Amino acid sequence: MTQPFSVKSVTWREWLGLAAGLLALGSTFLPWTTLSATRPDIEDILAQLPHSDVVRDAWHSSFFAWCPPLPLVVAGLVVVVFGRVRNLRVSGLPHLWLIAAAASLLLMALGWLTLDWEFDADQRGIFEAAGVAIGPGLGRFLGLFAALVSGVAAFLDVRAMRAESRQPRKTRSQRQ
Repeated sequence: MTQPFSVKSVTWREWLGLAAGLLALGSTFLPWTTLSATRPDIEDILAQLPHSDVVRDAWHSSFFAWCPPLPLVVAGLVVVVFGRVRNLRVSGLPHLWLIAAAASLLLMALGWLTLDWEFDADQRGIFEAAGVAIGPGLGRFLGLFAALVSGVAAFLDVRAMRAESRQPRKTRSQRQ
């Protein structure tokens, strides 16, 4: 039987999934890619450039920056709204959440590996000759943290769902 939606019926795992999704979405507005230099003269030149040329948020970076947080937000919203619908839980909603978190983690890992691909070969050559490093920003770290938190919460929710499904039917109906 389906429980009516109420804020009190949402589990801590589902709230954690929503919080992780919102953190991931918020992180997209923070720096995801930054340019830095070890030489003071180059650092001065970078400081004179427009901020958007030196620091990029997820929306102005690559696909691997703005895409991974979106499934986390959607999964967080879905599990909070539909997480108490028994048929959806048994049909695999926690598993879909886990898959969304794992896919986001994979896309973020690819984003770390392809971080310098946001710039073309000529720009990378100039950066290398000038001693400019392309590095991750705070948003990338927060996004990765949010994906890990969402994945752990989804894993715990899958385990909880399995424990719920193994209970005798009488106990389940008395609880609801």
